Amino acid sequence: MDKDYLVSLIEKLRSYSDETEWVEFKVNNFTPDMIGEYISAISNSAALHEKEWGYLVWGVHDKTHEIIGTEFNYRKTKIGNEELENWLSIHLKPRLDFRFYDLEIGDNKLVIMFVPAAANSPVAFRSDEYIRVGSYKKKLKDYPDKEKNLWRAFDIRPFETMIAKENVDAQQVTELIDCAAFYTLMNLPLPSNRDSMMHDMLDYEFIKTMDNGNYAITNMGALLFAKELKKFDRLFNKAIRVIKYKGNGKTEATHDDTFKQGYAVCFEEVIRHCMTLLTQYEIIETAFNEKFIMFPEKAIREVLGNLCIHQDLTLKGRGPVIEIFDSKVEATSMGSLLIEPDRIIDSAPHARNEKMAQFLRLIHICEVRGSGFDRMEEGMRDLRIPAPKVETGEDFCRILLYWHKSFAEWSKEERIKTCYIYVCYCYVNEIPVTNVVLRERFGLGEESRAQVSKVIKATVDEGLIKLFDDTTAPRYYRYIPYWA
Repeated sequence: MDKDYLVSLIEKLRSYSDETEWVEFKVNNFTPDMIGEYISAISNSAALHEKEWGYLVWGVHDKTHEIIGTEFNYRKTKIGNEELENWLSIHLKPRLDFRFYDLEIGDNKLVIMFVPAAANSPVAFRSDEYIRVGSYKKKLKDYPDKEKNLWRAFDIRPFETMIAKENVDAQQVTELIDCAAFYTLMNLPLPSNRDSMMHDMLDYEFIKTMDNGNYAITNMGALLFAKELKKFDRLFNKAIRVIKYKGNGKTEATHDDTFKQGYAVCFEEVIRHCMTLLTQYEIIETAFNEKFIMFPEKAIREVLGNLCIHQDLTLKGRGPVIEIFDSKVEATSMGSLLIEPDRIIDSAPHARNEKMAQFLRLIHICEVRGSGFDRMEEGMRDLRIPAPKVETGEDFCRILLYWHKSFAEWSKEERIKTCYIYVCYCYVNEIPVTNVVLRERFGLGEESRAQVSKVIKATVDEGLIKLFDDTTAPRYYRYIPYWA
């Protein structure tokens, strides 16, 4: 840990009042049980106050905050034959990555412990949970209001606002974060000074002010605007990746590209790259050759936007991946789908990463109206190809887009699924669904009425759609989803 940082941090902590619940000063009181209880109390209090860290400092008077030094040596402190750090770790639940640092200021030796804020549940020491009440350490169970507020803090603190990189100054922020891209995407003029930039970055929670006056870059700031995600240790594997295979198997990749920048910065580049890799074909019917893209850009755009905002960033593993084959596209992200796949069109919008989603809405990458799948279906409808397919498991969600040259090549499953999805799409858009409407969706003419009727019957038999009014004549039949 940089000495200048520690010195500036100590000075900042000394300026706080005695009532700061996530900071505690000691001189020579370093009994192991006391330290363990304070770790629990400070960790829980830091979470309650939305801090990344709490601090336990030896060598500063707890009343006057004067630096007087300490005799505490955490390396030599043992409980029986066990070292202090290991002993504390064993008795804390959940275990914490607390850190001791030695420091000298003038002739005085100090020790500072960094205590990470509790993340998902209160931290307990020897089965008891503690909290700070003003300058006092108390058992959490004796303060039910604080306990309730602490649990609420766990629920409302999103991954996006947690820290990706800490202790950077304004210049380093601009070296790590593409601030210019932010202003371009927001259609705003580039400020003439860094202070104005930092003010805007703070407003959008891309950075936070640290206790020593420097800045910390949030996960959201890095994921959206990093110049290179690999410079953020916890996010390096969350970059968008695009793979193109030869054929429809994964044995031979012709392209494998990882986009190093944050999602907002590289989004349009990723879309352009995908469209160049997608299979094209030519039809020569006039004096001009016409090129047709096998997959609609609208669908690819919506797929990528959904991967970014719906992925579970707390899971270990790769970031959004788009895999392109000769006759399909597979788009996969970490985290299970938050709604039932069959209700993906009509359900209210859900996004794991709400803050990122709201910003991406501002720059028109996604709408946050729950209409992304609708627009995917519109793109597939326009090219008369099967509706998107959604697969989900315990830790993944996958969207599949298929291409077929003619309706005759569609499988029975694809016909039924597309019929159901399009009936759902029409229902939420108040479009009456008849045999004619579905023939248009499949790209078929009047001569295919009977064929489409068979698809409708199979979809009804599967329990996915039903008649709107079964008292009308068959030629006037209209269909609605089973859940309508």
